[in-house]
Amino acid sequence: MKRLDKRNKSFIFPSKQHLLQMDYSNEFREEEQLIAKTIEKFVEEQVNPNLDKLEAYDYEVAKELFRSTGDLGLLGADVPEAYGGLEMGKRTAGLIAEKMGYGSSFSVSFNIHTGVGTLPFVYFGTEQQKKRYLPKLTTGEWVGAYALTEPNAGSDALHAKTTAKKTNGKWVLNGEKQWITNAHIASVYVVFANTTEGITTFIVERDQPGVSIGPEEKKLGIKGSSTATLILEDVELTEEDILGEIGKGHRIALNILNLARLKLAFANIGTSKQSLAIAVQYGKERKQFNQEIVQFGMIQEKLANMAVAIYGAESTAYYTASILDGINVESPSQIVQVLANYAMDCSINKVKASETLDYCIDEAVQIHGGYGYMQEYEVERIYRDSRINRIFEGTNEINRLTITKSFLKQYVNAPELIGQSEKINNVFIRYSHQLLNSIMNALTKRFDLTKLNQFYLHGLANILEELYVIKAGEIAVNADKQPLTVKLFDVLCEEGYMRIENQAIVLLSSIYGLENSSKQEMIQGIRSLPVMYSNLFEKKQEIATEIIAKSGYFQ
Repeated sequence: MKRLDKRNKSFIFPSKQHLLQMDYSNEFREEEQLIAKTIEKFVEEQVNPNLDKLEAYDYEVAKELFRSTGDLGLLGADVPEAYGGLEMGKRTAGLIAEKMGYGSSFSVSFNIHTGVGTLPFVYFGTEQQKKRYLPKLTTGEWVGAYALTEPNAGSDALHAKTTAKKTNGKWVLNGEKQWITNAHIASVYVVFANTTEGITTFIVERDQPGVSIGPEEKKLGIKGSSTATLILEDVELTEEDILGEIGKGHRIALNILNLARLKLAFANIGTSKQSLAIAVQYGKERKQFNQEIVQFGMIQEKLANMAVAIYGAESTAYYTASILDGINVESPSQIVQVLANYAMDCSINKVKASETLDYCIDEAVQIHGGYGYMQEYEVERIYRDSRINRIFEGTNEINRLTITKSFLKQYVNAPELIGQSEKINNVFIRYSHQLLNSIMNALTKRFDLTKLNQFYLHGLANILEELYVIKAGEIAVNADKQPLTVKLFDVLCEEGYMRIENQAIVLLSSIYGLENSSKQEMIQGIRSLPVMYSNLFEKKQEIATEIIAKSGYFQ
């Protein structure tokens, strides 16, 4: 039994013992491959043919799709077997989310349901609540939703104005919850409201008196997922409708959001792979100057860069999921005692994957040229759908603050978490750690780490993200030393280090405010570190050649 109050790994570097216990590779086992093929078939045969109906808000079609996913067992990956689930772990649940990422806006509805719509019951529900709700959510008989955001409480979501007052033995809820995904198709909502004891979580069913739903929001993208306001007018609830403890709803909100961010990252990875495949297919069909455009160097460079970004996001997500799967607890509810320690990991995944998707689909549109701007081409829809991912489940700005603040909290208690750089074989990772150590020493000397300006927090978050992604990529490549994987990691590593180096120069220059001569000496010192760069052009051309041959990402 592992201790529940400490991480099982140091910052970025897990112990050798932990590495031996877990599967950090991006390769899928036979059972996982079967699940992947099942979802691919489901998306192709049932989701994609119904996209127009979903975007026309045909709620019965959406509900039927949920029942179908329930029949396939796809809604219960995170749910214990005792309540009808499959209890497969975060890695397999991530794979399901990734493959469902090919399903346009239905993937948004799906991930909200299986994530924030279901997990609060798994981790915080009483036995009675689990028995009542989890079987219905797992079969798709009921769809779940999560009601946290309000018109004046977005990033500052815990300062909500929705109230719950106890009157004559009943809790009476009043307020409005904004931008609720699955609003019109949900049967049950996890609602956060202010009480005299603090934020408390309530279970609200759709058919209860006083519950109503506003009109569908007119959105830029993800038009096939229902998004509307949940209106609560004198909704009477009992003590049995409280989820978790009174006044401690923030624990549910923050911990569930951590897991939701990881699940969202997997979905974004799937859509990124879809974007790459579409770009390759179009590039093979489109000819200019009597040649397929995928044969042009600049197009190949785009394809290679997309593949490298996907490899980084994929490696990071499966690495983090495997870490969470390695947490030994006696009951599902105990995992919340350690989830806070992995807020940084989950936020890194959310930022990395959502920005990878934005990059990939932007390049896919560019490869399509003018056709990419036309609605009859699939990339146009994906382009609009992708933009929301950097906003919901916490904006990327909020997530970057979470990354840095979570790291600093651990660093203050144990600076050795950065690790001993001289023991690191990979030269890029070694010198990245040296730069991180230099930055932390400078920040510690000059500032109170608990009161850092957001300029510094942002810069530090960028370094932490790059280093985490590179380390995850190294672990993945060590598990799968295929030639393409090695090239992907090499490019990921070299270019990631370049970004770390540049960010380190900006941070250290800003921290010290050095005179020009001293600043120049410091910059030259950083850039004189004996790193050996390779021929990235050659590697990218080789990566692109294989991606083109495989008509997309190799997984």
